[in-house]
Amino acid sequence: MNAPEKLFLPDVQGSADTRRIAIDRVGVRGLRYPLALVADDGTVRHTVATIAMAVGLPPEVKGTHMSRFVEILEQKRQPLTPDRLFRMLEEMLLRLDARSGSIDLAFPWFIRKAAPVSGVESLLDCEARLLIEKRENHYPELTLEVVAPVTSLCPCSKEISAYGAHNQRSHITIRARLRAEMSVEALVRIAEEEASCEVFGLLKRPDEKWVTERAYDNPKFVEDLVRDIALRLGREARIAAWTVQSENFESIHNHSAYAEISGINP
Repeated sequence: MNAPEKLFLPDVQGSADTRRIAIDRVGVRGLRYPLALVADDGTVRHTVATIAMAVGLPPEVKGTHMSRFVEILEQKRQPLTPDRLFRMLEEMLLRLDARSGSIDLAFPWFIRKAAPVSGVESLLDCEARLLIEKRENHYPELTLEVVAPVTSLCPCSKEISAYGAHNQRSHITIRARLRAEMSVEALVRIAEEEASCEVFGLLKRPDEKWVTERAYDNPKFVEDLVRDIALRLGREARIAAWTVQSENFESIHNHSAYAEISGINP
């Protein structure tokens, strides 16, 4: 009896398609997979990514080979850097005989921070995303996206109130198409520095006093947040194009305040 691995089986996906309609993207998504990345300090960090991988399909081909996407992930490789992610994309396009494609990695990222007064250390989690994409007849492009939690305090509330002011936690989303390597921490730091105050995983009482007073002395509307961050992103030589969004989870309303700006750097 023949071994199963030596039996001839028809390749239905690779057969011709008579409808002659190209497909922009076809692949896998929602795939959870362990991920090792090199952090900005050179250390290797481990996380779990939700992955989408896709290629463009020519009009004459019936289907792509879905198993090859997972085979690419299963290959033993060093922790990912931007250069290694570019090579993974090239490998995927070669394996699937494609002229366009993308790899999208979304993952939680933890940043170790020291409290402002006590110096006690803790981890702060944020959401990060790496997207590498190649369009047909174009060079590959790498985009980094972060969602950074910060504090915002309302200038109007501070101005009209006899004491106190309402504040809220805000999520700053920065999406940057990169010209040069840039870390998750670098984008998060821009968001934190332009907020009313940054947030921490662990605070002692002197730290809580510091962050409360820091936010009170630095009030910002949602419009202020995106404008101030836009100024920083517009001066960043490592970024080719960007979008910044702020969603403020209002403490005196049951809805959010929202603002967004996009730009292209010369």
